[in-house]
Amino acid sequence: MAQYKYKATDKKGKRIKGVMNAADETELHQRLHEQDAFLISAKETGRNRFSRQLKPKVLADFSRQLSTLISAGVTLVRAINIIAAGESVKPKERAIYNDILKQLRQGIPLSDAMEAQNGAFPTLMIYMYRSAESSGNIDQVTMQMAEHYEKTHRLEAKLSSSMTYPKILGVMILGVIIIITKYILPQFADLFNMMPELPASTRILMGFSNFIQDYWIGVIIGAVLLVVLIKAILMNRKARVVWSRAKIKVPMFGKLNKTICTSRFARTLSSLYAAGIPVVSCLQIARKTIGNDYMDDQFDKIIPFVRAGNNLSDGLDMADGFVHKMTDSIRVGEETGQLDNMLRSTADSLEYDADIAISKLVSYVEPLMLIIMGIIVAFVLVSVLSAMYGSYSAIGGM
Repeated sequence: MAQYKYKATDKKGKRIKGVMNAADETELHQRLHEQDAFLISAKETGRNRFSRQLKPKVLADFSRQLSTLISAGVTLVRAINIIAAGESVKPKERAIYNDILKQLRQGIPLSDAMEAQNGAFPTLMIYMYRSAESSGNIDQVTMQMAEHYEKTHRLEAKLSSSMTYPKILGVMILGVIIIITKYILPQFADLFNMMPELPASTRILMGFSNFIQDYWIGVIIGAVLLVVLIKAILMNRKARVVWSRAKIKVPMFGKLNKTICTSRFARTLSSLYAAGIPVVSCLQIARKTIGNDYMDDQFDKIIPFVRAGNNLSDGLDMADGFVHKMTDSIRVGEETGQLDNMLRSTADSLEYDADIAISKLVSYVEPLMLIIMGIIVAFVLVSVLSAMYGSYSAIGGM
């Protein structure tokens, strides 16, 4: 969220000044209007300094405990106090909860206290809690948020665990290359030096082995610098957009990436819309949960299009990267007046598709890496055996 320094007038015509956090000037205008104030001018003073956002598992536990305690008739202040005193709560999390508790005792709403934690809580959660405070169903919304972030945690955990085996294979490939070039090939060096001519593959292999032997420190330093350079490049917004576009365009993997990104967006949009938040605000928040800068940038055109009164489905059709199942379902929901139900069912369906997509991703990566390892070993064997066969032929011809 951005921080705005604004000037406004109240309903009596008195000028007021202040600072407020909002996604954009439209939201700032809406929030001031709710306070019977009318925006005159606003200037962005800079972004808040963000701390690291709490993990989905922590957010799910927080929301579930809060829902359980409030449903049992416990006051909000006491509920937060109980959560903060939990044995499994880490010191940084306890500091955040204690700060929220301090603000609650000063009469500040829970959503505002969460928003003041410098990015520890996601925008989606803050908006949902704010909506719950207005409607009075905070116990239901907190449980909804607990289920939402549990699903997010499961998806991220599955994606992480699914890549464990490919990472092990990658380390094994690197280990095979090091063992072959560092220990095996040098034992054949004297034999190969006696030969008048070596096969091309053997010369390439020995040249690579000698390079690693002589400049292995430089190779390690170069690899580290390459990683640092890539990370530095990806810190640039334009570079991230190009990389994000490539991730959804690459054959096979691009389709799987689209499914995962669409699933995240659909679940967030469903939760926000069900809470009664305006569609434009839903889009402003949901765009940040996609996890793809290329798709995120396209909302700069989609949001004004929808704000102008056009259908949500037509606006999302303008985006490059979403699975068509989502926009088709939203269009049906708009035509039947059941948009909230269609969003919910579409989000469930896409989450299932995302699980399947992750499984397919692993099924593609594992054999690919095994093939790479097989090619490396086969190339080494062919190079060595062909050179040895040539040496035996030369000796037999003497």
